[in-house]
This record gives sequence, structure tokens and C-alpha cells, in this order.
Amino acid sequence: MPYIHPNLVAQAKQTDLLTYLQRFDPEELVHVAGNEYCTKTHDSLKISNGLWCWNSRGIAGRSALDYLIKVRDMTFLQAVEAILQASPAIVPPAQAGGSKEPPVFLCPERPRELVLPPAAPNNNRVIAYLTGRGIDRSIIDFCIQTRRLYQSADYGNAVFVGMDKAGTPRYAALRGTKSSFKGEASGSDKRFSFSIPAEGSNALHLFESAIDVLSYATLYPDARQTHLLSLAGVFTPAKNASGRLPVALTRYLKNYPEIKHIELHLDNDLAGRAATQNIFIAMGTKYSVCNQRPIHGKDVNDELRYHLGLKSLHKEHLP
Repeated sequence: MPYIHPNLVAQAKQTDLLTYLQRFDPEELVHVAGNEYCTKTHDSLKISNGLWCWNSRGIAGRSALDYLIKVRDMTFLQAVEAILQASPAIVPPAQAGGSKEPPVFLCPERPRELVLPPAAPNNNRVIAYLTGRGIDRSIIDFCIQTRRLYQSADYGNAVFVGMDKAGTPRYAALRGTKSSFKGEASGSDKRFSFSIPAEGSNALHLFESAIDVLSYATLYPDARQTHLLSLAGVFTPAKNASGRLPVALTRYLKNYPEIKHIELHLDNDLAGRAATQNIFIAMGTKYSVCNQRPIHGKDVNDELRYHLGLKSLHKEHLP
């Protein structure tokens, strides 16, 4: 049975959270000032001087291992595995003859355990919310029918489900329908963020959010014949992360090697423009890449509402 040597476990325990996020999940990392960072998902979770503290929950820790267990709800073995996969510099020690140290067993490539919110009896609030933002009913119905979208029973949130190529849910973005709440389901894996694949197409359209995906499919119905992918947010790359692709994009291109042309539709703000530039650098010459950022407003949903003549272009007027 595969196992992790105790020395590797000890090394994993020494990996700090900032290093882990820079290597494995850089789009989750947001630079605040100086040597202080926070995370994209939880802006009250601060990282500084080798420590981290989730202020709104009163949870703190020193290592990436603490973070993965306390914040991401991983088991100890899952957390160790995630750190080792993100840290290629950690190599197995030489097996000393007669070593009495017990091995730590685990199954490799074990997926994170996604905990989806229970579904409501109907999707009325979600449908009303999305159509109110200009999104076409047919694309909403398609996402509901294919289990990519539903309404949560607890708060009536819109749940946008990301799946792996086998159709297994691996990620879920949560969006409030009566508030500005944004979040992710426990155990979400950003490598499998919300997408609408198109088998046989060699074109991919890239967005920051699931709502932008649906907005673009409303604006340009023919785009439904191409791949549509949300990155589940972007980040302003740190200096040592520049030229690194978002993990969702890396995974998607691996799953669909026929893709040759990529169009970027990221937000028209500082983070969106920085992420666009970073993707251009990382793509090199292997793909044809072009930038089609929104002209009217901040994001693709602003663009859609502008074309539909809806009154407000400002997010503060929307839940």
C-alpha cells in the first residue's frame, strides 16, 4: 500500500501557508500591504510573518497543514498529501536499514471531499435572481437540468457546481440571491470550477465568475458551441507567481487538449487586467490568445445589462 514516510510528514508540517498558496493555489492569495496577505475566499483570514489568523472565526495557526484542516475541512492525511503535491522540493528520505519509524498510509490523488448544500424543493429564487440580471431563461434551465445550478435549502443561495470530466461535483460557488454574499462550499477544489464544456470545439472563453459565463452565453448564443470556463475569481500575481496559469485553466487545458484558441473576458479592474497580462505571459506561443474584456461596466454581466437597457450598471444596486 502507498504510504508517506514520517520524515515527509514532518517536512509537510513545516510548510507555511504563504508558501503553500503561492505554489498550489496562487489565485486564492491577495496581497494587502508589505508582508501581509489575505485570501480571496475569506478576506478576514490574514497571513503575516509565518502565521495566519481567520479573524471572523477566531481560528489561527502556523502552518499550511493547520489551514487545510481547520479552514478547508481536510483530514490530516488529505492535508499532508495536498502539501506534498504542491511542494516538489520535498523528496523522500533515503530508507535507512532497520528503521523502526511507522509509515503513514494514504491513497494517492484522493479528491477533496466536497460538501454541497442541501437543495431546496424548487429553484424559484435563483431563477428570479438570474433573470433579473438579464440572463436568458434557456441557459438557466440548461444548467439546472445538467446539475450545474440549483437553489440551496438553507439560505436560498445560487449554487454553481463545477465538475470533473466524469461529471462528479468537485467545486461549488455560492451566491446570495437576497444579499451580496459570495462564498464556496466546504471542500471545493478550484481546479474544477464552474464550466460548460463543448466536445469537439477548439475554442475556450475564460471568465472570472459563473454569472459572467451565463451572461456571455446570453449575449452570444453561438458561444454555447464553445468551451466556457469560470476561474472562480482571480488574483493580482505576486512577483514570484508571475507567469503561472490559474489552476482551473491548467486542469481544463489538460482535460481538453484540442483547445487551441482562448479568449479572455476577465473583469475590467486592476485585478482582472493583471490576471489577463499574467495569462498572456504564461501561455507563450502554444495557444492563440486574445483579450476581449468588457467595455461597458466592470464585468460581462454589466455588459449584458447595458445591452438590455437595464437601469443600473452598479453592483451596489444589486443583491
